[in-house]
Amino acid sequence: MSGLPDSRLSAPSALRNRGPILDVLREVLPAAGLVLEIASGSGEHVVHFARNLPDLSFQPTDPAPDARASVAAHAAAEGLANVRPPLALDAAAPDWPVGDVDATVCINMIHISPWASTQGLMAGAGARLPAGGPLVLYGPYVRDGIETAPSNLAFDASLKARNPAFGLRRLEDVAAEAARHGLALEQIVEMPANNLAVVFRKTG
Repeated sequence: MSGLPDSRLSAPSALRNRGPILDVLREVLPAAGLVLEIASGSGEHVVHFARNLPDLSFQPTDPAPDARASVAAHAAAEGLANVRPPLALDAAAPDWPVGDVDATVCINMIHISPWASTQGLMAGAGARLPAGGPLVLYGPYVRDGIETAPSNLAFDASLKARNPAFGLRRLEDVAAEAARHGLALEQIVEMPANNLAVVFRKTG
């Protein structure tokens, strides 16, 4: 992730994948309401989504102060009124500084965080989504019965070398954790560069 002249950060991967992710979000997000983004990073995703989905409001979050500053700077540079000020939120924390939401999006967090963050994500989203509300994940996964791309295996090894608590998760484990919190797996969408968009819906 590189820096721009102000507080804005830029992630090349975000610029590459934001278009395909938006295509999925157009199909699964509600027509209006509040979308919570967990682990917003540079903010390039949320401003792209907000610009193209003006009837939705977006609540970005990130535990890192420099990321939150970047999100705010990107939103200000775009002049977007439907992006709320970013909140400090650690997905693994038991208490989140946000109430009920209509949808939740989490991009490229699960493999670069401890498993406790995925557990917290499912608990937090499950507690805040209405019946039928979507949780949309994006990133690389390992799946039973499907050969993992060599590039993803190399990525997994590099992540574990950086932090043994990181690494590509088995999608079946993620789905089982989601189910514990009333989130049913609805759709798996193959994405560029051996990534997946995974859509869950709140049951009940």
